[in-house]
Amino acid sequence: MTPLKFTYTENLSEAAYQKMDLGLEKYELERGIQINYQKFALLLQDEAGEIYGVLNAYTAYAEVYIDDFWIDESIRGRGYGRQMLQALEDKFRNSGYNNINLVTNAFQAPEFYKKCGFQVEFVRVNKTDPRLTKTFFIKYL
Repeated sequence: MTPLKFTYTENLSEAAYQKMDLGLEKYELERGIQINYQKFALLLQDEAGEIYGVLNAYTAYAEVYIDDFWIDESIRGRGYGRQMLQALEDKFRNSGYNNINLVTNAFQAPEFYKKCGFQVEFVRVNKTDPRLTKTFFIKYL
């Protein structure tokens, strides 16, 4: 075997993704684990198709992970964020998924998620910039 080296990249090739995915899938299936990986999004939009909110997420194993969640500033504070989270819960409740996970920074919306019934799992303090302290949340379905 030739010597191996590490290469940093910001654009993983499709071939690399496929090789990794196949390797992960093989490993998990050999252990009887269902991956259930699926990217999806919930959109909040008006009748003309104008987007006012996006909840970008994915499923993996028996969990739902929120990656990004945005509500347009013109409609914030009107309950749409809470309604989007409720729509997410309704979609996955009683469908074999155990919980919803998300991470938010201190400058973002940790109090909002608490009001929506999410529980703090742990906090990772950023000693350099406290605004970047991360709160890890979970909500069981």
